[in-house]
Amino acid sequence: MVLIVGVIHKIFPNLHLRNSRSFTASITIPSSARIWFYGDDDPNERLRVLNDTFDASSAPSESKIHPQKLFSEPVRIVEKYPAAEGADLKKKHMVCLNWLLDDKPLDLETELALGFLDHLMLGTPASPLRKILLESGLGDAIVGGGVEDELHQPKFSIGLKGVSEDDIKKVEELIMNSLRNLAEEGFDSDAVEASMNTIEFSLRENNTGLVPRGLALMLRSIGKLVYNMDPFEPLKYQKPLMDLKSRITEEGSKAVFAPLLEKFNLKNPHLVTIEMQRRLLEMKRLREREILNKAKASMTEEDLAELARATQELRLKQETPDPPEALKTVPSLSLSDIPKNPTFAPIEVGDINGVKILQHDLFTNYVLFAEVVFNMSSLKQELLPFVPLFWRAPHCASRLKSLRLAHSASTWVRHNHFDEARASCASHAYAPCAPRAPHAIFISARRRNSDLIVVNCILQDVQFTDQKWFKQFVSQSKARIETRLRGSGHGIAAVRMDAKLNVAGWISEQMGGVNYLEFLQSLEKKVGEDWDGISSSLEEIRSTSPIQSASWNARLRSTNDAIVIPTQVNYVGKAANIYDTGYELKGSSYVISKHISNTWLWDRVRVSGGAYGGFCDFDTHSGIFSFLSYRDPNLLKTLDVYDATGDFLRELEMDNDTLTKAIIGTIGDVDACQLPDAKGYSSLLRYMLGVTEEERQKRREEILSTSLHDFKEFADAIDAIKDKGLVVAVASPDDVEAANKEHSNFLEVKKVL
Repeated sequence: MVLIVGVIHKIFPNLHLRNSRSFTASITIPSSARIWFYGDDDPNERLRVLNDTFDASSAPSESKIHPQKLFSEPVRIVEKYPAAEGADLKKKHMVCLNWLLDDKPLDLETELALGFLDHLMLGTPASPLRKILLESGLGDAIVGGGVEDELHQPKFSIGLKGVSEDDIKKVEELIMNSLRNLAEEGFDSDAVEASMNTIEFSLRENNTGLVPRGLALMLRSIGKLVYNMDPFEPLKYQKPLMDLKSRITEEGSKAVFAPLLEKFNLKNPHLVTIEMQRRLLEMKRLREREILNKAKASMTEEDLAELARATQELRLKQETPDPPEALKTVPSLSLSDIPKNPTFAPIEVGDINGVKILQHDLFTNYVLFAEVVFNMSSLKQELLPFVPLFWRAPHCASRLKSLRLAHSASTWVRHNHFDEARASCASHAYAPCAPRAPHAIFISARRRNSDLIVVNCILQDVQFTDQKWFKQFVSQSKARIETRLRGSGHGIAAVRMDAKLNVAGWISEQMGGVNYLEFLQSLEKKVGEDWDGISSSLEEIRSTSPIQSASWNARLRSTNDAIVIPTQVNYVGKAANIYDTGYELKGSSYVISKHISNTWLWDRVRVSGGAYGGFCDFDTHSGIFSFLSYRDPNLLKTLDVYDATGDFLRELEMDNDTLTKAIIGTIGDVDACQLPDAKGYSSLLRYMLGVTEEERQKRREEILSTSLHDFKEFADAIDAIKDKGLVVAVASPDDVEAANKEHSNFLEVKKVL
């Protein structure tokens, strides 16, 4: 069965939201403040807020950022970055060419034209500059990102990572030759039309995702505002867009874009080429120790004593809670301001030729948002890692030229924790609880227009014959996972913990975790050896019958894992299934888990522990409660904080104001801003899981009635993580080695980079 969900297009007459609250944003020093209001509230009240907040002496000062003058000749910079012991250093270089585009602000039409040019060159897999670089075989993935225009002076950056030392110059020459050819030959007219449609549609749709539109508009404007320019200029795209389209129609795209390439790239001397070379991580550590030892040797005994005293004083301040009288000065809502009922998306359920259709009648500004969902529960286990690759197969480019946006695909996995009696649980607006049906994968091909030609193209017409392209995409996918390990290791750790605790987590691990990375590393080598077998696997996914159901019953081993990467920070996770210990879901758990993140983990893991972040997450679908840290200098110390959370809850005391703020903060998450496509998608998930409005109402009432007793009662459930939890850390070699010395064989080590 195929389930199609659409949102009916209606007129959204005004940009601003009715009944929206205004907000302000300011830089730290009042004299440098920039104020932004958004909404339809009383202007007099806005002025009163300003008057009460700032006095005349703190009026915004005229700060002036002087532009950097363009270089008279190119510059080259060579730096090192760390690699793990035993890493292959032959093809681990990066090279990136960076141009400062001008020494004065650009007019809006030029900025818009540069945005179109950037999309033409790099915006899709078929874009010429992207395609040429990836098909060259000189590197694994693109770095740089193209045009960056949020700074005072825009820049353009492009390069490759995974380059051998002998190929550095070849990459630079390829980039310059490609830009020169594009300036001389221009772009395919179909590509220009598709790019125009894509960008214009994006501007008109103004889809800001989970970010409130007022905040998104402020962020879009602030790039001009902080430099004392017109903050509304970035929002006025209509006239520059029409002027640019007219120029392209009258003069041709080459006449518009070739001069931009000539001026800003080919004849621009302000070119900074950055070459990054891998070096062993131990060399970096030795250098740092040398610097620290030198600094310590220059200090007297009195200096060292003062440093120790100041450090202790800082730690005491970090660990001392704010006094109640200070907390009361922070303005907040009251519970009476909170709507008593959850948000609701109107839904109509129909049927066309045996296909179930859900429709949501919402304001969408003449845009149709469609979700096409496929039941993939009959797929063989060994084919799971191929699923993300299948949905990114080469598309029918000739049939996509006039479409507004290319499709995207995502997987959604059902959990099968509860039995039928327990499946009546509910959750908040956008995270449905455990389902009644067996576990399955759903593929969602999301479209932002009414033409679902892309889905038919992939399912029926795509031929899996382009071996060279497929290998490039495998290399790109591998590089993306490797980047996630270094920059977002907490996400990798979370997926792996889930994979040890339930089947749904194991499925996600096969399509996006460490196991998926290992699959890609192996697949990259096999493409040239067994292409027939690989293309056959992709074809089998397309022909899988939805009638039969495969039996997926796999999990990773219940061990504590250390994913060792060349880094000096860690991502530390610990999790357990608290439903297995008998905990019954209550809405208060949302309030409690948020309070733990905002207080206990913030204070202990981030403020005094030195991590960039520390938080917890309760997946009410499966019952898994997770602790995670982000860019953390500690490992075992952070785990000790996690294990002390139960005692924190038992000893917790809070007044009514603090409790009210915790409840309101939770409702803020539950009622987070959702644009029409997100409202429709959330409603789709609730429908498939059988979550009723009555169940949602019950959870909301439990959230609003949360008491201190609920916090203390939840401590027993949290202790399950202390006693039975599994640990996954994406961590540095030194910290893993130290942990295993302190606790013999505590972590099972896996090296993936």
